[in-house]
Amino acid sequence: MWMSGLKARHPYHSKRTLMTRRPLLSALLSALVMLPLARPVLAQESADQVAFFRAAQMDNDRTVRDVLARGLNPNVHEPERGETGLIVAMRYDANKVLIELLKHPQVDLEAVSENGTTALTMASFKQNKTAVNLLIAKGAQVNRKGWAPLHFAATAGDLEIIAILLERYAYIDTPSPTGFTPLMLAAREGKEEAVQLLLREGADASIKDHAFNIDAAEFARRAEKPWIAKAIESHRAAAAAMSGK
Repeated sequence: MWMSGLKARHPYHSKRTLMTRRPLLSALLSALVMLPLARPVLAQESADQVAFFRAAQMDNDRTVRDVLARGLNPNVHEPERGETGLIVAMRYDANKVLIELLKHPQVDLEAVSENGTTALTMASFKQNKTAVNLLIAKGAQVNRKGWAPLHFAATAGDLEIIAILLERYAYIDTPSPTGFTPLMLAAREGKEEAVQLLLREGADASIKDHAFNIDAAEFARRAEKPWIAKAIESHRAAAAAMSGK
């Protein structure tokens, strides 16, 4: 009885404490994921591959240049996430390595990782405007089936990159494999300015996804962002009034 009373009073058994600790835990886990030296060396990798991917993490363009000169395929995939050097470079904002890889005549801008990420989608999510512009100038595809760069830019809420992609004719209502549109993702993540930009540029707020069969306003509401749901619904009402519907 005494032990059960002690357990009930212990702060780590408090629902409030657990809720406040989760954001800190998430931040710590994110930081660990991004540590460049945490990546394990797997047996199937050659010495040049190991050097290549570490250099991509550390933005060491000289090492990348050296291993490519020795004949390493610039599109080799690392075994941990199935990412190419170009995608790894974008994960770590390694713009010097990006520039070096873009010089290679065989680099594949549309290579995908195991989860469908490309260099441009990663750069869009990381809010790396310089990289986004360089990749597009080199010919990276703005529109693609599945998860598109605009999904990632909307999730991050980066207004400049959203605008860049739209200026390059990104399809504003592009659906993810589950039917999520960029507007839905911006709404869910609470990116109010991104929501407003997408609506101004013509995003269709009436579209429903395939997984939950809900629209962008309901995405915001379920994510406990009622002010964004209200803004989306107000926009729809104003648009309907203007069209006479």
